[in-house]
Amino acid sequence: MTDLTDTRIVTVERIPIPETADAPDAGIFLEMVRIANAVCLEDAGHDYLREEPAEVLGLWQDQQDWTQLGFAAIRGDEVLGAVKIVIANEPETSSVEFDLMVDPPHRGQGLEELLLAEVEREARDRGLGTIQTWTLHRPQSTGARVEPSTGWGSIPADDAQTRFQLASGFTLEQVERNSVFDLTGDFAVVERMLAEAEEFAGEDYRSLQWTSPTPPEHVDGFAHVISRMSTDAPAGGLVVEEQHWDAARVKRRDARLKAQGLTVSVAAVLHVPTGRIAAYNELAIGEDRAGATQQFGTLVVKEHRGRRLGTIVKCANLLRWREIAPGSPRVSTFNAEENRHMLDINETIGFVPASYAGAWKKVLTS
Repeated sequence: MTDLTDTRIVTVERIPIPETADAPDAGIFLEMVRIANAVCLEDAGHDYLREEPAEVLGLWQDQQDWTQLGFAAIRGDEVLGAVKIVIANEPETSSVEFDLMVDPPHRGQGLEELLLAEVEREARDRGLGTIQTWTLHRPQSTGARVEPSTGWGSIPADDAQTRFQLASGFTLEQVERNSVFDLTGDFAVVERMLAEAEEFAGEDYRSLQWTSPTPPEHVDGFAHVISRMSTDAPAGGLVVEEQHWDAARVKRRDARLKAQGLTVSVAAVLHVPTGRIAAYNELAIGEDRAGATQQFGTLVVKEHRGRRLGTIVKCANLLRWREIAPGSPRVSTFNAEENRHMLDINETIGFVPASYAGAWKKVLTS
């Protein structure tokens, strides 16, 4: 048991951001990554969301567009838990995103409260009134359920993380489905869907593909379509800060992805009459090409919906991915439960549920 009544035993410390993953001061950071992976495995029941230290470090070392910091709960030389905090560096930002992780053997002993207190303090110190987080849940759970404000999907009411969020004053604002696609299976359905969707879309739409970094001729268009993710994607009752993107930010992002050791494939659709990108999908994998592939952004800009562009970018990228990462066994993706159109595409392609995520919000009182 962790004795939290003795402040000499458990302390909360700021997590240093090391120069490299093998730097002398990287120990706490590496433990944070280890605990994050252990929590995902425990809560989701699979390791498809596993991250390597270099991936996380590359993200933390880029602080220009997002402020990222963390705190660890430490007893002696043992890191018991950690919290990662992310704040958009936008002038109108009003919220904090965080990921609170306690090593599974030490859960329910007060560490969650200690780390959440750091999040709330940090938010108040910065004048930000809303804090938001996510919890993972296994799909096989039975019993009482909690539904989000959207009315779409649900998560188990008796999971420890659900009970903690509710007891701490959070409200469930959205449920996302984590789905996976078997990359080792037959792609006949994917090929057929792509051909049918391209014929349906017509000559006004042309497919594009590239591997990061973004080609110079598409940097401006890609900046526009990424910026639409913050306004066009379903958000439930969450506070979503509008993101401002330009060519310079796309280039910074490309540099960060490279520093993280990620290979990223982009499939996009160009609207020929306007010359603007109307849809995109991203698949990414780390240096371990035998690990799970992560789908990053997928979006069809609102004014171009109804033309099967989501099917085009998803199927085109899956077919391209077989050549880029033939050893990866699966693709993992998240979609809001209310986003039935995108889920219908996924299900037809062959994605199946692997876990679920609950999105939580708390408005801080003064």
